[in-house]
Formats: sequence, structure tokens, C-alpha cells
Amino acid sequence: MSEARAYCSAYKNIGAHTFEEFIDMATLFHNYPAPGLLIGGYMVEEARKHMPEGILYEAISETSWCLPDAIQMLTPCTIGNGWMRVMNFGRYAMSLYDKFTGEGVRVWLDIEKIPADSEIKVWLMKQKEKRDQDSDRLRHEIGTYGEDILSVAPITLPKSRLIKRSKGDIALCSSCGEAYPAVHGPLCRACQGESPYTTIASAHDEIIFPTPEQVKKVAAKNALGKSAVHDMTKITPGTSKGAAFKRGDTFAAGDLCRLQQMGKKNVFVAEDEISEEWVHEDTCARAFASAMCGSGVTTKGDPHEGKVTLAAQHDGLLRVHTEAMRQFNMCPGVMVASRNGNTLVRKDAELAGTRAIPLYLQRAKFEKALRTIDDTPLFEVLPLAKAKAGVLITGDEVFNGVIEDRFEDVIRKKLMVLGGEIVHSAIVPDDRKAISDHAKQFVAAGCNIIITTAGMSVDPDDVTRQGLVDAGARDLLYGTPILPGAMTLVGNIDSIPLLGVPACALFFKNTSLDLLLPRLLAGVTITREELAAMGEGSMCLSCTNCTFPKCPFGK
Repeated sequence: MSEARAYCSAYKNIGAHTFEEFIDMATLFHNYPAPGLLIGGYMVEEARKHMPEGILYEAISETSWCLPDAIQMLTPCTIGNGWMRVMNFGRYAMSLYDKFTGEGVRVWLDIEKIPADSEIKVWLMKQKEKRDQDSDRLRHEIGTYGEDILSVAPITLPKSRLIKRSKGDIALCSSCGEAYPAVHGPLCRACQGESPYTTIASAHDEIIFPTPEQVKKVAAKNALGKSAVHDMTKITPGTSKGAAFKRGDTFAAGDLCRLQQMGKKNVFVAEDEISEEWVHEDTCARAFASAMCGSGVTTKGDPHEGKVTLAAQHDGLLRVHTEAMRQFNMCPGVMVASRNGNTLVRKDAELAGTRAIPLYLQRAKFEKALRTIDDTPLFEVLPLAKAKAGVLITGDEVFNGVIEDRFEDVIRKKLMVLGGEIVHSAIVPDDRKAISDHAKQFVAAGCNIIITTAGMSVDPDDVTRQGLVDAGARDLLYGTPILPGAMTLVGNIDSIPLLGVPACALFFKNTSLDLLLPRLLAGVTITREELAAMGEGSMCLSCTNCTFPKCPFGK
């Protein structure tokens, strides 16, 4: 018997297929009988041995290389039907599990079971370049060892991982007009910047915007008697900036010199009625600004130099729909810029400005941009409730008079700035029942916010959190990405907001208290997502000359 036939007789089957048959199948499916696919065949069949008969199962591949193809060849699980997921951990492992219970097995290529001098180990650990590996020997070892180089362990997927795949609601992308899962946002993921494609035409259109054929460029010296089609800005460096000519102004003889001084050799004029296929920058700005205004926000006057400004209708807390704003700004030819969200603003304060970039925007682009904010006002100003606070100061050392309380004065000053006051206060020891009883009393007394101080660290004597839970506190979040103030607590007792302030507020001028108190008084529900988004910018620099809130802290 030849050496090749000796090799063949030693090969282990892959399920109902001989090793040679599976090589032919792999070649047809994968275009090449890759080592990872051949090993994958043994892995899949080993997993199937441990699955009970008659159950519906799904699969996970822990690598995107070759192994997913073995799963698709030998099981009903494919990427297309959603029964297989590729979770690219870079590990040569896969699992099959009951799609209803999550119970199953994980199979992996076990380095401990691969002989040290094996070509499989050379392949797995990439100890040689592919061209230098012994492909014949490698394939022979795979067929010979089969499942002997694999390990198996039981696994269970949590219920949260067993949710059936669903596209959810379908929307039309406001940029490209194609259908996509609405959960991805106002734009499809390709139009959010993930598209692998680019074209010269699309790149050109985003920097050189076309103009209506009715708008002509004429030499300034020939503009006499014609009308400006847009506000024309004159800038005197360091002195002034403004519109020297307004839209609709007619150029007179004396204006020609002014145009020359402004460096305008040519001007745009409209020689006929503009087609409805185009939208003037002023019309764009009005429409965008109107759609962006939520509660407590209004537009400030007519467009000026193509821009409309948004302003606050009353004092309050500015809230910005950050994601919708980003999606709008992803659209070519438009922009909006604003102050930081969660900033306290006064009535009539300017909040944001929006405009179209070109003089005329093609209507299709205008409507696409507008659709991103049709149902999502970008800005609102929430009025702050007048605080009637119950302040609970905890700590044996303060209760026993060893240390003089200074916390109440700190809280009072913070509330006064926001138009609020302390209506009830108490000093209690580090005792769960005392803390719970006083918190309940504050609720019964009609306080609309409860603030506790100290007792928030990991010390065994700090039982403030436990006492608040005993008082009925719910929806509690402990720990915030804010420095100072990492050990802050937020939640509710009944419908009354609760804020647990750590002891750092006694030392530092500005802490989590300054960032969270206005939100609570504005009726904002503090969620883990809200807190997580605060991480960037919420590290106070403790500047010698503090300018808070006119500084980056909390922005």
C-alpha cells in the first residue's frame, strides 16, 4: 500500500463524510480546503454529538476566519437566517446551544492537546509564513488527529442573548432615501459615515455647490440697477463685521466703489425667477431653526447673512438632543452650532445658530436635512422648579458636636443661586433608622427635593444609602463619572428627587452637586446613560481663579 493510501486509511471521518469528501465539499463552498475549515468540520461534528436529538439550536463562531463556513456547511445555522452569530474574539472556538434555553456546548482547538512538533501548532501560532508551511503535512495531521485536538465544555447563554434577531421598524434614510432599520438613527449607517464607497462626484458636490441657472455671475462694474441675491458681508479687521448690502438691495452708482473696496470683482444676480428645485439660504435657515425649536426656545429675528439665531424664551436649563444634532450636521450643505447642553441660561440668551452652507441648496438636500429633525426638536429650555429642600446631614461626629456642621450653609448657597431654599433640615447620626425616619418626615412635610450629605463612601460606618433604601428610595444610581463627586447618589423617594452628596463638597468649590442639582430641579430623569455621557468634561481642574460655570467642567 502506498504512503498516500496509508494516510487515507488513518483519517477520521467528519460526521457522515470521509475526510476526502469533506475536502471536496470545502473546495466547492470555500474555493480552497483551508486548514481552519477542515478543523472546523471536526469542531462542528464534535459539538453536534453533545446536542440532544430533535432540538432547534443556534451557533456562535468566535472567529471570522473559515470556521463560520464549516458551521454553515454542516448545520442549518447561517449568517443569513440569523441562526449563527460571528463574535470575532479571535479564538478558534465555536458553540451550539438550544435556541430556547441557551444550554449547549463550546468546542475549541486546545493548544495543550496539539503535539509540540505538529505542523498544526505552526499554523495556529503563525510560527512560519504561510508559504513556508508544509501544507501536505498539515492536512495529513488534521485528518489524523481529528477531534483528538479539541476540547468541549458545557455553556449556557443568558436569556438576554436569546432575543430573536429583528430589524424592527423600517425607515427611509433622509440622506440617501433607501430603506434601513430605524433603530440606527435618523440616517442609515452608510450615510453616518460607515460607507466603504466614495465617488469623485459626491466628494466634489460637498465642496463645490451648484447654483441655479437663473443666478448669474456678473462683473461688479456691470451690476448697476441689479439686485443682490444675498446679504454681502463687509469685514473691517478688528473693528466690524456686518452686511454692507442686504438681500434685495439694488446696486446704485455709488455702490460700485464700495464693492471694489470690499474686494468684490463679481456679484451674483438673479436674471429670472428661481426654480422651485432650489431653496435660498434664508429660507433654509428659517425652516431649520423653526424645526429645531423645542419648549422654551424661539427664533431671534429674520435671517442675517444667511443665519438664524435661536434664543431662550425664559430662564432655565438648556437641553440638547446631541445625536439628532449630529445627524443633521452629517447632511451636506447644512450646519447648526450651539452652546453646551445642560447649561443654565437666561431669558433671551442666544443658544444656537443654523444655516445652509451654499447660497442655494438643492431642494432634495434641503428636504433630507429637514427630515432628520422633523420629529426631534434639537433644543429646549426647561424651567427650574423652586426648590423646597429637605437637607439631611449625616455623621456621628457632627451629630455629637465633635465637628461643626458646615454642609447646610454650602447647600443653602447653592440653592439660593437657583432660586430655591431649605425648608427642613436635620442632623442625624450614622444610624439607618434615624436616616430613614427623617427622610420619610421630609416627604410628609412636602419637600420637593431631598438632599443628603456625607455617609457616601465605602467606610463601614457609612449607612446613608441603606437608610434611604429603608425610607423607600428607588431607581438609585450610586457612583458617577464626575471628579470631584464620584460617590454621588441619585434616585427618588416616591416622586421626589433624591441627591446624595459626598463629603468632598465640603472641600471643593464645584462638584457633582453643581452639575446634577440643576438637572433634578428641571425635572430631568437621571439615568445611567445620562451619567455615562457626563464622563468627558466632568473632571474639575481646580483652577486658582475659578470661572465656573464659564469653564469646561461638566460640559
